This record gives sequence, structure tokens and C-alpha cells, in this order.
Amino acid sequence: MVTSTASAHPDDPHYVTRTGWLRAAVLGANDGIISVASLIIGVAAATPDPAAVLVAGVAALMAGAMSMAAGEYISVSSQADSEQADIRREQEALAQTPAAEEDELRAIYRARGLSAETAAAVARELTAIDPLAAHVRDELGLSDHLAARPLQAALASGVTFSTVAAVPLVAAWLAPADAIIMVVVAVSIAALAILGALGAKAGAAPLVPAMLRVVGWGVFAMAITAAVGRLFGVSV
Repeated sequence: MVTSTASAHPDDPHYVTRTGWLRAAVLGANDGIISVASLIIGVAAATPDPAAVLVAGVAALMAGAMSMAAGEYISVSSQADSEQADIRREQEALAQTPAAEEDELRAIYRARGLSAETAAAVARELTAIDPLAAHVRDELGLSDHLAARPLQAALASGVTFSTVAAVPLVAAWLAPADAIIMVVVAVSIAALAILGALGAKAGAAPLVPAMLRVVGWGVFAMAITAAVGRLFGVSV
């Protein structure tokens, strides 16, 4: 993988460096709220028994956290395997046809707008320094900041899922038996709004669209699950 160089502004890093863990964390937290809240609402709509609601909620939290962590690890590991396979192909090509690989770099820089002379000079100098790093960065588009990190993704997703999923579960535990659905819906919507705001802040994205996106899909999922639970009178 490409080795990072010193930043021109180390006190103000680019937000793109956060994409790996931020994506997994937001996905885990969002899924934690929606899946656990939806299941609690579905069970509560099917049966008035608070004990059944809490058991279902705890089971959803535990199973969901493990599933999210395992899913992130497996999927991001597949991405990492693909990246490493491409890097190995570049190593072999550099060993077998170094001149052709330098020509390939020169063509890349020409396509980006450099003159023929400048593109040739850049390709020649970067090839002399570290040809593999140049090809990994400029041909494959890979870097340390954007590299697949399976363990980081798994931990971020699993931890945020279990932490945030506890919010609707605690709300159901504290709510009166005849108001579980309303309390869980209200608390979950508030939690989703906060999650959307935090995700937007961490990624320097517009605040309102991020909040509306997260809340909108969460409300939709909870409404569908509640309808199924009330319609069939069974836990979903």
C-alpha cells in the first residue's frame, strides 16, 4: 500500500481520512436503532406482554451486533483481498515489463492534462523513486487513508450497533406497558436525528439533509414493522 507523506496542513486533516471507520460506525448505529426499535414495535403491536418485548429487544441487540461486526469484517476483507490481488499484479508487471509500465504512467498523466514532456518527466522520476507506489496510487487509486481495514470496520460497526441499539431497548424497559410503542417511536426518532447530525458533523456534510435521510428511512422501517405485527398478531 502507498505510504502516506507529510500533510501540508497537519492541524486540519482531510475528512476523507475518516471514511473507513465513519461509514461502518454510522451504518452500525443506524441499523442498531432501526432494527431493534422496529422489532420492539412489531412485537409490542402483536402482544401486550412487556416481558416478551424486552426479551425480543435483548435478542435483537445481541444478534444484531454480532451480525454487523461479522458482516463488516467479511465484506471489507473481500475488498482488502481484491486490493492486494491488484497490487500483486502490478508488482509482476513491473518486474516483467518495466518500460511498458512507465509508458502507462506517462499516459495517465497525459490524460490528466500534463504536457507530453512533463508527463514523461513525472513518470520517469516517480518510477525511479518507487514505481509500485506510483502505480498503486495513480493507476489503481489506492492509498493508506482509503485502504480496506476489516478489523477497524468490524469494531466500529459492532460497538456502535450495540451502544445505540440500547437506546430503544431502555426506552421500552422504562415505558408503561400501554405506551411502549409511542415511547420507543419518539425516542428512536430523536436518536436517529442525533445520529444524522453527528454523522454529518463528522463528515462535514450538510446537516438537515443528513438528518432527514436518517429519520425518514427509520420511520418508514418502524411503520412497516408495526403494521406487520398488528396485522398478523405475531412477532417479526
